Amino acid sequence: MKSVVSYPNRGEYGNNMYRGNCSGLLINDLIDQYKIKGLSDYMVGGGTTRDVCQERNISGTFLDLNRGFDMMTMDIPDRPENIFWHPPYGGMIIYSDIMYKAQSIISQYGFDPRENDLSRANDWNDFVNKMNYCMLKQFSCLEKGGRMFVLMGDWKQKGKLYSMLCDIAKPGTLEQIIIKMEHNCMSDRSTYSNMNFVPISHEYVMVVRKDMATIIPISMAKRHQMDLRDCMSVTWRDVVAAVLEDAGKPLALREIYQAIDGHKKCDANPHWKDKIRQTLQTWSGFRHVSEGVWAAA
Repeated sequence: MKSVVSYPNRGEYGNNMYRGNCSGLLINDLIDQYKIKGLSDYMVGGGTTRDVCQERNISGTFLDLNRGFDMMTMDIPDRPENIFWHPPYGGMIIYSDIMYKAQSIISQYGFDPRENDLSRANDWNDFVNKMNYCMLKQFSCLEKGGRMFVLMGDWKQKGKLYSMLCDIAKPGTLEQIIIKMEHNCMSDRSTYSNMNFVPISHEYVMVVRKDMATIIPISMAKRHQMDLRDCMSVTWRDVVAAVLEDAGKPLALREIYQAIDGHKKCDANPHWKDKIRQTLQTWSGFRHVSEGVWAAA
């Protein structure tokens, strides 16, 4: 097994009508590569992991919302050696009441699977919060020395990339990122008018290892906003250019001053107005429109 894998044929594992079902050949390769003797899957979906493990005589527990297990509210019933997890990709594919009937789960198990279905999250932030809750819950139940294999992908919508790999919590030791090529994607049959659109043709397998039982290091993305006018590492050229670009029109000097006044760049330089004038006059990226009026070139 190498860091890039490709399976044009998915193999005879799981329900091939279950959308998003991964190739059992990947799971077979992971079993061989990591000498796996036990592997559980608590979002087994169409049953691929179960089928591979049964064929290989690998022990494991195989659960899902469609089998009456709600990871958001129920306890994981065991402490597995290893976990394979293929979560939904945001709202790309809806599962509860689409791939299976919600009413049958309500009747059989007494809860509505739509309430905590990750594919029905309110938005991307809600999905990430639920994904990371499930990630840490599963990793915590691993035996010491065990691994989680997380198959995930990216999602594009309205010119923005939503990346599970960037936003997922990474507990323990990050051991490997494997790139899995995708085949027979819906995007393969589509034509895009936006020439800047790059169709996604890969997924990731993140391998994290539990080296300590009680203390778990966690790497988790946290979003911040930076105002260039408050950042000491940003040049005056970039601050002034940003103000003019935001305005989208020429500005008088007093308007440029007003847009920057009160920020940390000014606090750190008592002669900040002189600095702005010097910057406007010396950099070719600014255009002198008229007396005291400047624009971005």
